[in-house]
Amino acid sequence: MTAPFGHVLTAMITPFDDSGVVDHARVWDLAKHLADTGSDGIVVAGTTGESPTLSDDEKVALFRAVVEAVGGTAVVIAGAGTNDTAHSVHLTQAAAEVGCDGVMAVTPYYNRPSQAGLLAHFAAVADASPLPVLLYNIPSRTGRRIEVETIAEAARHPGIVAVKDAVGDLGFTTRTRLAVGPEFGIYSGDDILTLPIIACGGDGIVSVAAHLAGAQVAGMVAAAHGGDWSEARRLHLALAPLCAALFLEPNPMPVKAAMDALWAPVGPPRLPLVAASDDTLAAVRDALAIAQAA
Repeated sequence: MTAPFGHVLTAMITPFDDSGVVDHARVWDLAKHLADTGSDGIVVAGTTGESPTLSDDEKVALFRAVVEAVGGTAVVIAGAGTNDTAHSVHLTQAAAEVGCDGVMAVTPYYNRPSQAGLLAHFAAVADASPLPVLLYNIPSRTGRRIEVETIAEAARHPGIVAVKDAVGDLGFTTRTRLAVGPEFGIYSGDDILTLPIIACGGDGIVSVAAHLAGAQVAGMVAAAHGGDWSEARRLHLALAPLCAALFLEPNPMPVKAAMDALWAPVGPPRLPLVAASDDTLAAVRDALAIAQAA
């Protein structure tokens, strides 16, 4: 099996300054930090990057900044998907113009299209894109699951090369692997399921935890792909408390609080999200100490 975007991708937070404006200097530093601590690629302006509250201009500026910071060192994937096909095509083309390496297309949310509608949406994005497309299957947020048969049909398009699987069902992941060719990438969309998904034939992770424990996440994934399941399991168990703590409150609230406290100022999330509680930050700190001791 191949990993079209590498094995460890980080779904990057979007740093804001004290006035709530995107802090591009911090974006640059963060992209460098992630590339230096185990990430093969960076997903920009996804869920963790607060895409629902970013304007198109902000998204394109983020794409450009991350390409300038780590292009050629790490793969840059633009979160270009929306619930509007024409809008998704527009953002996809903008991502290509600023030098991104791929685009992530989330399942259209709120309007709950049929499976035929999903397939037509993803095909339209891929047809308009000179970049490879990563599907993003997250029914808990979108209200609609991309079914296995739809993924398999989408995978026939030469421009659709992988899926981020945040379905939370290992049986579904297994059926997906059986339905698509070995060259089609499957990435875990949930840190706690990275190792189980790799065991089911997955390629890697689009991670939140890698902001804080990139070396451990990369080590676990490398051990699994190298056949050292004992080491992979050891790291998986060491990372498990951190994976849980980072979702005690809605993502990206906990990871932004932790990065703000432990790395550099990145600002709170934009409303309607708010800063994570002190209890959540304490839980992340304690869990991170376990991961870093591994």
